[in-house]
Amino acid sequence: MKNNDWKERLNIVYSTNPDFNYQTEDEEEIETPEKKNQKLRVSIEKKGRGGKTVTLITGFIGSEDDLKELGRTLKTKCGVGGSAKDGEIIIQGDFKQRVIELLKAEGYTQTK
Repeated sequence: MKNNDWKERLNIVYSTNPDFNYQTEDEEEIETPEKKNQKLRVSIEKKGRGGKTVTLITGFIGSEDDLKELGRTLKTKCGVGGSAKDGEIIIQGDFKQRVIELLKAEGYTQTK
């Protein structure tokens, strides 16, 4: 049976060729390197956040699921909120030293 899913063909307007195969782009899953090979940077940022202080963790390489899992762990252990997206984790509040200690305990040895 012919696959007739219109969501896969959103950018194709019209084709008269009966044998035309729609090409879909599959996003490749980025493989997460080992924890000891990750070079994470922890910094404090206030600018552009309405005067609120946040702890910013940048430099994460890997899948979004692994990033969100690490963000969830850090938020839970610090007892605050935050978010994890686009390769960076935002923790609400000034928790720089505590986050560095937690990351090193998790196995991220190249953390500064």
